[in-house]
Amino acid sequence: MPAEVLHWLNPVAGGVYLDGTLGGAGHSRLILEAAPESRLIGLDRDPAALEKAKTVLAPYAERISLHHATFDNAADVLQELGLTALDGMLLDLGVSSHQLDTAERGFSFRLDAPLDMRMNPSEGETAADVVNGLAEEELARIFFEYGEERYSRRIARTIVRRREEQLLTRTSELARLVQDSIPGGHRPARIHPATRVFQALRIYVNDELGQVRRGVAAGIDLLKPGGRLVVISFHSLEDRIVKQLFREKAKGCICPPRLPVCQCQKTPEVKLLTRKGIKAGEEEVEQNARSRSAVLRAVERC
Repeated sequence: MPAEVLHWLNPVAGGVYLDGTLGGAGHSRLILEAAPESRLIGLDRDPAALEKAKTVLAPYAERISLHHATFDNAADVLQELGLTALDGMLLDLGVSSHQLDTAERGFSFRLDAPLDMRMNPSEGETAADVVNGLAEEELARIFFEYGEERYSRRIARTIVRRREEQLLTRTSELARLVQDSIPGGHRPARIHPATRVFQALRIYVNDELGQVRRGVAAGIDLLKPGGRLVVISFHSLEDRIVKQLFREKAKGCICPPRLPVCQCQKTPEVKLLTRKGIKAGEEEVEQNARSRSAVLRAVERC
């Protein structure tokens, strides 16, 4: 959603902007092009993304600062740089196309690979560690809460039985197991039966929802008055968190209606710029099917 990002972020010449999910650096490049003499700070937990971004943003080397960090640690990065506030911040959530299309990262069931799914491949548990180590009840909870998988208990039960004989280590093994576990799992369908399980594992392994909660709240605190935060979500769980946080921060007085005079002294921290989520246009969806799920929301710091 390049045009939408630029419209709602509204970058200005000389401003300081942070791209908390650098990825392929496409949005960062657009921001630098649109705002002469602006400065861009790019964060990503994936070292491969940072290396690609260095190449893409090479023409703007004097105006960029790239860091191996998660966006919920943006305040620490700014402190290291001697900065206290931002004119704008962008978060393009979820897994990147490059990560999905790189087989060895283990994000996709369409490509056989080690069952990894870590956005930072140098730390934390892999998806294989999770499916082979957690109790059946916890696996079922993860599949249901993070993937909204209706057959979560059945799939978790099958995983536990299978791993008693042989550990699950490959994406293709898990995908086949899910197909075998659910009614009609091998019938042709618009959505692969393993989609929700893979989504749930990815979210759990990378603590994606926790990062969204922490990162969006921290991002608002880092904005200058008039600064903007733009967030693009790709599934309902992310979008729900963003929407609720934005609405909470946009609230004023929270005193009971019966009080004649405000006692809480609470004032809005942000102004909602998008009352409803902004969707990708038809032309973009035709060119990039993954954009069909994208929802953009934006706020401005009061």
